[in-house]
Amino acid sequence: MIAPCLYIAATAQMGKGVFTNAPITAGSVIEIAPAIVMSARERKLLDQTLLHDYIFEWGFDGNRCAMALGWVPVYNHSFLSNCEYEMDYETNSIQIKTVRDIAAGEELFINYGGSWDSDKQVWFETK
Repeated sequence: MIAPCLYIAATAQMGKGVFTNAPITAGSVIEIAPAIVMSARERKLLDQTLLHDYIFEWGFDGNRCAMALGWVPVYNHSFLSNCEYEMDYETNSIQIKTVRDIAAGEELFINYGGSWDSDKQVWFETK
């Protein structure tokens, strides 16, 4: 499920991103995407490819990974994001939900560090 108001467009500095063409209220689920879950062995192989930048740590032990389908890989990172993601290990899906009201035309961000307001460094900042 992807909310019908969402669209993908070019950004000034981050390539492409997810935007909305209508206002969205805080607490709205805007996407539920299936995820392809991979083993620890497969994760080691993916870590050697460009896909490393698009996978999520998966499971309670964190040694597996998942590739989200839908538009989840297109959301850009912000430390003070306007959306958060939640992983559902039972249904192998990732849900995107707004954490504040969002105006039409605004880009939607998730925090790659986990919590929508986490200031933990993410992998591309440590390179």
